[in-house]
Amino acid sequence: MPVNRVSEEVIYKIMDGGLNEDDKTTIVVKFYSNGCHYCHALSEYYVNLSEDEKYEDVYFFAHNIDDSESLAKKLKLNGVPSIALFQTQNGRCVKTRLLKDPDEPHEKTWYTTNQIKTFINREK
Repeated sequence: MPVNRVSEEVIYKIMDGGLNEDDKTTIVVKFYSNGCHYCHALSEYYVNLSEDEKYEDVYFFAHNIDDSESLAKKLKLNGVPSIALFQTQNGRCVKTRLLKDPDEPHEKTWYTTNQIKTFINREK
Protein backbone atom coordinates (compact mmCIF):
# COMPACT_ATOMS: atom_id res chain seq x y z
CA MET A 1 0.00 0.00 0.00
CA PRO A 2 1.24 3.49 -0.65
CA VAL A 3 2.13 5.85 2.17
CA ASN A 4 -0.39 8.66 2.48
CA ARG A 5 0.10 11.84 4.44
CA VAL A 6 -2.62 12.29 7.06
CA SER A 7 -3.81 15.25 9.06
CA GLU A 8 -3.96 15.66 12.81
CA GLU A 9 -7.73 15.16 12.58
CA VAL A 10 -7.28 11.72 11.03
CA ILE A 11 -4.79 10.66 13.72
CA TYR A 12 -7.26 11.72 16.43
CA LYS A 13 -10.01 9.87 14.59
CA ILE A 14 -7.88 6.71 14.66
CA MET A 15 -7.09 7.17 18.37
CA ASP A 16 -10.63 8.07 19.38
CA GLY A 17 -12.32 5.21 17.56
CA GLY A 18 -13.94 7.13 14.77
CA LEU A 19 -13.11 4.69 11.97
CA ASN A 20 -15.74 2.85 10.00
CA GLU A 21 -13.81 -0.40 9.90
CA ASP A 22 -15.48 -3.68 10.84
CA ASP A 23 -12.38 -5.80 11.12
CA LYS A 24 -9.07 -5.70 12.93
CA THR A 25 -6.88 -3.05 11.30
CA THR A 26 -3.19 -2.27 11.79
CA ILE A 27 -2.07 1.28 11.08
CA VAL A 28 1.54 2.46 11.16
CA VAL A 29 2.32 6.18 11.23
CA LYS A 30 5.70 7.78 10.70
CA PHE A 31 5.85 11.15 12.42
CA TYR A 32 8.31 13.50 10.77
CA SER A 33 9.35 17.14 10.56
CA ASN A 34 10.40 19.18 7.55
CA GLY A 35 13.71 20.10 9.18
CA CYS A 36 14.68 16.55 10.20
CA HIS A 37 17.41 15.00 8.04
CA TYR A 38 16.76 11.54 9.57
CA CYS A 39 13.11 11.82 8.55
CA HIS A 40 13.94 12.61 4.94
CA ALA A 41 16.50 9.80 4.73
CA LEU A 42 14.06 7.29 6.29
CA SER A 43 11.29 8.20 3.85
CA GLU A 44 12.41 5.95 0.97
CA TYR A 45 12.84 2.94 3.27
CA TYR A 46 9.42 3.54 4.82
CA VAL A 47 7.79 3.67 1.37
CA ASN A 48 9.55 0.44 0.35
CA LEU A 49 8.32 -1.22 3.53
CA SER A 50 4.76 -0.15 2.77
CA GLU A 51 5.04 -1.84 -0.64
CA ASP A 52 6.27 -5.15 0.82
CA GLU A 53 3.65 -7.88 0.17
CA LYS A 54 4.15 -9.14 3.71
CA TYR A 55 2.49 -5.94 4.96
CA GLU A 56 -0.34 -5.71 2.44
CA ASP A 57 -2.84 -5.75 5.33
CA VAL A 58 -1.14 -2.79 7.10
CA TYR A 59 -2.01 0.83 6.40
CA PHE A 60 1.05 3.11 6.30
CA PHE A 61 0.70 6.83 6.90
CA ALA A 62 2.98 9.80 7.51
CA HIS A 63 2.21 12.88 9.58
CA ASN A 64 4.15 16.13 9.75
CA ILE A 65 4.40 16.85 13.46
CA ASP A 66 5.12 20.51 12.67
CA ASP A 67 1.39 20.72 11.97
CA SER A 68 0.37 19.62 15.48
CA GLU A 69 2.52 20.02 18.56
CA SER A 70 -0.39 19.00 20.80
CA LEU A 71 -0.48 15.59 19.13
CA ALA A 72 3.22 15.08 19.84
CA LYS A 73 2.56 15.80 23.51
CA LYS A 74 -0.48 13.52 23.65
CA LEU A 75 1.48 10.62 22.14
CA LYS A 76 4.57 11.47 24.23
CA LEU A 77 6.85 11.55 21.20
CA ASN A 78 10.51 12.10 22.12
CA GLY A 79 11.24 13.67 18.75
CA VAL A 80 11.26 12.71 15.12
CA PRO A 81 11.30 10.46 13.36
CA SER A 82 8.88 8.47 15.49
CA ILE A 83 6.96 5.37 14.47
CA ALA A 84 3.59 4.54 16.02
CA LEU A 85 1.40 1.50 15.53
CA PHE A 86 -2.33 1.66 16.13
CA GLN A 87 -4.49 -1.44 16.21
CA THR A 88 -8.22 -1.00 15.74
CA GLN A 89 -11.01 -3.51 16.20
CA ASN A 90 -14.49 -2.71 14.92
CA GLY A 91 -13.46 0.93 14.49
CA ARG A 92 -12.15 1.34 18.06
CA CYS A 93 -8.48 1.84 18.83
CA VAL A 94 -7.47 -1.07 21.07
CA LYS A 95 -3.69 -0.66 20.99
CA THR A 96 -1.24 2.21 20.59
CA ARG A 97 2.46 1.49 20.63
CA LEU A 98 5.54 3.59 19.90
CA LEU A 99 8.74 2.15 18.52
CA LYS A 100 11.33 2.93 21.18
CA ASP A 101 14.38 4.95 20.28
CA PRO A 102 17.19 2.66 19.15
CA ASP A 103 20.11 2.02 21.50
CA GLU A 104 22.42 2.71 18.58
CA PRO A 105 20.63 4.95 16.06
CA HIS A 106 21.46 4.47 12.40
CA GLU A 107 23.68 7.34 11.31
CA LYS A 108 21.47 8.27 8.33
CA THR A 109 17.92 7.15 9.11
CA TRP A 110 17.72 6.82 12.93
CA TYR A 111 15.73 3.58 12.62
CA THR A 112 16.63 0.69 10.35
CA THR A 113 14.09 -1.10 8.20
CA ASN A 114 14.65 -4.25 10.25
CA GLN A 115 13.85 -2.41 13.49
CA ILE A 116 10.57 -1.19 12.00
CA LYS A 117 9.73 -4.65 10.62
CA THR A 118 10.44 -6.30 13.97
CA PHE A 119 8.25 -3.72 15.71
CA ILE A 120 5.33 -4.27 13.31
CA ASN A 121 5.64 -8.07 13.46
CA ARG A 122 5.73 -8.05 17.27
CA GLU A 123 2.83 -5.63 17.76
CA LYS A 124 0.56 -6.65 14.87
